[in-house]
Amino acid sequence: MIHSTQRNGRDTDLYIADPHRPGEMTLLLETSGEYWRAMDWTRDGSTLLINHYVSINETYPALLDVATGQKKRIPIPGTRPAAHGAMAFAPDGRSAYIATDTNGEFRQLAGVDLKTMTYDFLTEKLPWNVTDVTVEPGLGMVAFSTNEDGASGLYLLVGRSYRRYDLPLGLVGGLEFSPDGTQLGFTLSRPDSPSDAWSMRLPDGKLTRWTYSEVGGLDEESFVVPDRIRYKTFDGRQIPAYVFRPAGASKQAPAPVLIHIHGGPESQYRPRFSSLDQFYLNELGLAVIRPNVRGSAGYGKTYVRLDNGLKREDSVKDIGALLDWIETQPDLDSKRVAVYGGSYGGYMVLGSLVHFSDRLKCGVDIVGIASFESFLKNTKSYRRDLRRAEYGDERKPELQKFFRRIDPVHNAGKIKTSLLVAHGVNDPRVPFSEAEAIVPKVRANRQTVWTVYASNEGHGFRKKANRDYVSAAVVMFLRRHLVGAGAQRR
Repeated sequence: MIHSTQRNGRDTDLYIADPHRPGEMTLLLETSGEYWRAMDWTRDGSTLLINHYVSINETYPALLDVATGQKKRIPIPGTRPAAHGAMAFAPDGRSAYIATDTNGEFRQLAGVDLKTMTYDFLTEKLPWNVTDVTVEPGLGMVAFSTNEDGASGLYLLVGRSYRRYDLPLGLVGGLEFSPDGTQLGFTLSRPDSPSDAWSMRLPDGKLTRWTYSEVGGLDEESFVVPDRIRYKTFDGRQIPAYVFRPAGASKQAPAPVLIHIHGGPESQYRPRFSSLDQFYLNELGLAVIRPNVRGSAGYGKTYVRLDNGLKREDSVKDIGALLDWIETQPDLDSKRVAVYGGSYGGYMVLGSLVHFSDRLKCGVDIVGIASFESFLKNTKSYRRDLRRAEYGDERKPELQKFFRRIDPVHNAGKIKTSLLVAHGVNDPRVPFSEAEAIVPKVRANRQTVWTVYASNEGHGFRKKANRDYVSAAVVMFLRRHLVGAGAQRR
């Protein structure tokens, strides 16, 4: 099954492809302004389980008849929109396992009878999203993973009872039973190790690691595993974060801090391997903090909506609260803190610099939003309504006034720190004009602004030469403005 825009360069259609005939594809589902994702096949290949994505909070599962191309919606209990994630057919194809949040804050695993369209919720007691599911065809055992505060949990379901198995901190993917049902295979990416192939013996849970990914000759013993923390923010909520501390950080030699803010905003930092994080820790001596501020996915429907519309700057306040927390840590240098982020995370960088310039040394903005008003006007049309659902409609006078009040481009005079801006000239999602708008405004404050623009890139840096160049520029920038002589303590 292949998702492709080859028909018109715009709509993502579903195709069937034969791996033995890679040049041949058969169109199965033609879409028009909608995004459908293929989730699973029945064993006889007659039916496909598909999911229509509207937003992170709204998706619609359906069955697709492969022979006729006809879709049949799977009804959703209740009257409110719901999000659906992991899906898999039962061995007989007459029922399916679907992760859905229609019954609460989190995506619970439900068995769905595809004849009566009734739901049997199986994981109501788990306060986390089910993220992946696979079914053993012989005995009907079900393995599923969860997103537990960012890290993966692994479970085996037999009937209506499930058991949790212990894993190293990290992310599980590619769940697959062995043919005889005695082993469960998966990949595991850890903060201190790239993704490798593992298996777990059933039912006792004995783990075997089968591969050891290449790390370029580096000493894996030097790689840092983060601590999971929560810190109190302005409204009393507890904000989750992962804190990587470099070796040698102490009260006598506190480490400078890099706050790395994810994009989305409906994304989430999850503890997988990052060579750049390990470089910052081991080569620059930085502590790296990865917060999941309000609006992040993974913590329930309420949490992901806490920054919507007129609440946009509440997520920036969560960074201010993190700065307060850093001040309580004797091994972290609260006088040397930088913010880093990409896409929406780039907005968070600029917003943090607007509000907390007196507490920050510098910022790194990668393909970031400088103005929600101009971003919503200029982003590609296929994304505009989706983003309006999150940020608000810039055509409405109330939202237009709000954006003009909070947009970093209109508050650039408050930015009193050094800034690095990196952007692809051909970015269809966050247009290059966002970088062009913010850079001269900050330079007008007589602040140092480094720019890295790539004429052959879009949203992010995909080409290795460009990625290497941007990474090197960021390292040089942080050495000068956070770590080195250019970052003397205030």
